[in-house]
Amino acid sequence: MALALLVACSPQRMAEDMTRAAAKSVILPVVGQRLPETQAEQVTACVLDNATLPELQALARDVGTRAGTRTVAVVADVLRRPGTVQCVARLGLPGIAS
Repeated sequence: MALALLVACSPQRMAEDMTRAAAKSVILPVVGQRLPETQAEQVTACVLDNATLPELQALARDVGTRAGTRTVAVVADVLRRPGTVQCVARLGLPGIAS
């Protein structure tokens, strides 16, 4: 049990969690341009779960700035992935990758 807690608090895990949180704050407004808030939150979770760590790191670097074309393109690319499409479909939401 103590080992599990120690692993959960590892510096690498903390860094990944911070990256995911920062990326979420960038992804949500992009997705929110097309969906209501509750649905945007759900789709953002799908994007976070299907993005690679380098993509999340790139998105996280855009914290505090308005999403540019590169940011929107990364989010759109992740939305087109089969795993993301399936995740969105499981939510009962229409396809939004187009």
